[in-house]
Amino acid sequence: MPRGDKSKYTDKQERKADHIAEGYEKRGISEKEAERRAWATVNKDDGGGKKEGGSGSGKHTGNPAAHKGGRKGGAASANRSAAERSASAKKAARTRAHQ
Repeated sequence: MPRGDKSKYTDKQERKADHIAEGYEKRGISEKEAERRAWATVNKDDGGGKKEGGSGSGKHTGNPAAHKGGRKGGAASANRSAAERSASAKKAARTRAHQ
């Protein structure tokens, strides 16, 4: 199978790559580079094509990048005391009031 062959990718994976590429193109990335990045993202998420006949087809791919968002948020805030958080909130309120 030649490099760049997309025959082992499912329709869903192809739609996903198209959607990702569109997002890059909207941000001013060239069509060719957007396509390259989109397929790299699909490969990172899914570990390659999912159709039958390849190694590991149909296996769960763990936690793809698309599902990781927001998982680590709030750790820094949780380690601070209530007084520190309150002081920070008051400072932010004062900053917003000046504008």
